Amino acid sequence: MSLQKQLLFICLFAFLFLFLTENTNAQKVGVVLSGGASSGISHIGVLKALEANHIPVDYIAGTSMGALIGSLYAMGNSPQEIEDFVKTDKFKNWSEGIIDEKYAYYFKRNDDNASWIVYPLSLDSNSSIMSSLPTNVMSPIPMDFSIMEAAAGPAAAAKYNFDSLYIPFRCVASDIELKESVIFKEGDLGEAVRASMTYPFYIPPIKVNGKLLFDGGLYNNFPTNIMLNDFYPDFIIGSNVSSNSPAPDEDNLFSQIKSMLKSKSNYSMLCEAGVIIQPKTNVPLFNFSDLQSTIDSGYVAAMRQMDFIKQNIQVRVDSTELYAKRSSFKTKQPKVIFDKIKIEGLNKKQSEYARKVLRHKNKQISLEDIKEGYFRLASDSKIKTIYPKARYNPLTGLFDLYLNVKKQRDIITYFGGNFSNRPISEGYVGLQYNYLGKFAASIMANGYFGKLYSSVQLKTRLDFPFKTPIYIEPSVTWNKWDYFKSSNTFLEDIKPAYLIKYEELGDLNFGFPTGRKGRIVAGAGLTRITDRYYQIPVFSQQDTADRTDFSAVTSQIYYEINSLNRKQYANQGAYVNIKLRYVNGLEENTPGSTSIDTIRYFKKQHEWVQLKCTAEKYFNRRGSFKIGLLGEAAYSTQTLFNNYTSSILSAPAFQPTPDSKTIFLSNYRAFKYLAGGLKFIINIRKNIELRAEGYVFQPYETLIKNSEFKTDYSQPFAFQHFIGTGAVVWNTPVGPMSLSLNYYDHEKNPFSILFHFGYIMFNKRPID
Repeated sequence: MSLQKQLLFICLFAFLFLFLTENTNAQKVGVVLSGGASSGISHIGVLKALEANHIPVDYIAGTSMGALIGSLYAMGNSPQEIEDFVKTDKFKNWSEGIIDEKYAYYFKRNDDNASWIVYPLSLDSNSSIMSSLPTNVMSPIPMDFSIMEAAAGPAAAAKYNFDSLYIPFRCVASDIELKESVIFKEGDLGEAVRASMTYPFYIPPIKVNGKLLFDGGLYNNFPTNIMLNDFYPDFIIGSNVSSNSPAPDEDNLFSQIKSMLKSKSNYSMLCEAGVIIQPKTNVPLFNFSDLQSTIDSGYVAAMRQMDFIKQNIQVRVDSTELYAKRSSFKTKQPKVIFDKIKIEGLNKKQSEYARKVLRHKNKQISLEDIKEGYFRLASDSKIKTIYPKARYNPLTGLFDLYLNVKKQRDIITYFGGNFSNRPISEGYVGLQYNYLGKFAASIMANGYFGKLYSSVQLKTRLDFPFKTPIYIEPSVTWNKWDYFKSSNTFLEDIKPAYLIKYEELGDLNFGFPTGRKGRIVAGAGLTRITDRYYQIPVFSQQDTADRTDFSAVTSQIYYEINSLNRKQYANQGAYVNIKLRYVNGLEENTPGSTSIDTIRYFKKQHEWVQLKCTAEKYFNRRGSFKIGLLGEAAYSTQTLFNNYTSSILSAPAFQPTPDSKTIFLSNYRAFKYLAGGLKFIINIRKNIELRAEGYVFQPYETLIKNSEFKTDYSQPFAFQHFIGTGAVVWNTPVGPMSLSLNYYDHEKNPFSILFHFGYIMFNKRPID
């Protein structure tokens, strides 16, 4: 070979080497993450495996849960940081629609009731019954704020161009009107991710640029085509935890609706230069309880494909380089401090009310401070939803906060109650009218209807958003308790006592908050209590019952903290109530035909002060095993009524379990007592738990019936009594279902079985 040909060959070889070297160094890798709800948490494990093996990620795209994980990665978070985040209580709370206990604003909550279903109506003539149907199961309020909080800084650093994030990013939502996918390349990053995650009927949709958008998985659950079209990577790594639904079943309505809503997605790799990783997950759709095994499944699945990935991707990225790049991007992110708050969706007076609740006075406010006001406004019963957006203003170096607020419907209806194996079943209906202007008002009426308990209550609440907000609440309540018709707790051959109680109460209360979780309430009222009873177990239809009437003036003040997670069968949070009550009234007693009392009419003036303290607290929330503590103390200067039955009926009662609230148990009533116990709770599945509870009741002086049916006091601390219960509880979306075995010592038959579905709850009582 001549020298000229040799030089030409060397030049061609050098050119080819440089071309191949340059092409290798320029090799770009795209990662695609599918939707899949809780199974999508496995994508974190896939990213961990890629970084552990120094595989670069140059572009990332995702749908639904894949959009969330992908966006967190594109914001500059490492896989370990993302894993740490999803394991926090914060993530668990917003994945279940629960406001963090730290920000739960108890003062704005309505009183608990036995409702299962809350159905809003509107006075707008253009509104229909169908438009009032709920569109979601989970509250999006904590999730919306968290996504905005996480995305505000990175989106501003990228100048709202997704190509300028730490990793260029794409996500997909669905426009169900046009039946097409919407690809997000720019704009509000949090809004794009939130739209992509809107799973139908679980999370409510949001409007973006006037379009109502749903979960991207409806039309494209594995956006490899978007990765190809937008980024042209040399190699694509797909992580897929989903599949197309089977053909609809004629007997399965859910499968039919799902087929109507969803198009079939292409879960194959659209190019030869790619690989699909398929983590093996077996978790319910929205169950985020076993995150570590889900993350590990992604890591294991990725490692199985790692040799193939390394063969096709020659370039490597150093961990130090990754850290430096992430740090550089994070330093560009402005601190989230808000300058202006712009409220949309409300009229001028309503916006003024919202601003006062937020406590924003056109001054700079930190993210932490606005979070407190945001959840305070969200907890207001007159507010239906809030959607937050943060927009950076480069002229001021601060953010503007846009709050899209929807007020609650004008009329709210409530339906619920309790079904039981015992005759304590009851129905519940409620009606509430809402007004929102410079102040807020609710007019409420409800009714309970059952053999044990019947009640009607009328109540108005006026909320004034002053610097220290206050409410004024007048109410009228009528209660009836029939322990005779409802008491087959023990053996059928044990005749229950004939006890019927009527309570009438009119009062006016005034309240203001103490911190986020507490309130102080003071008030006064007039009450009349009528008790009808037989003091002997044997009587006929011709007999007349003894009757005690007590008419009184009462006043009270109480301090209350409530962060419990459920109306009944709570397993997290705390409750404290310290109540001081003054009572001044006239007792009038008329003996019945079976009474041995020789005085045919008796009256006596009574005056007393009563202090009652109740505290409840739950621990070890994150694990499957939890412990609860309950303590209660009562001190009353109350004097004895004319006979034993009327005295014990008026005494404070210790009723720590749902079953004990439905039975008249004289052994657990006293003017002065200490009581408390432990609750052991084991979650066997999500929302299904085993509960074992034990309590001790220690009266200072036990009220004892003497031979003349009058009342004697025992020696101090002479008697103790015990309550025990074991139950399995399923907390369904509408209410609890429970089967329990209950024990009360010193009863003729100490055991009872209670099955109930719904809430065992009642309206307030006059001298509780």
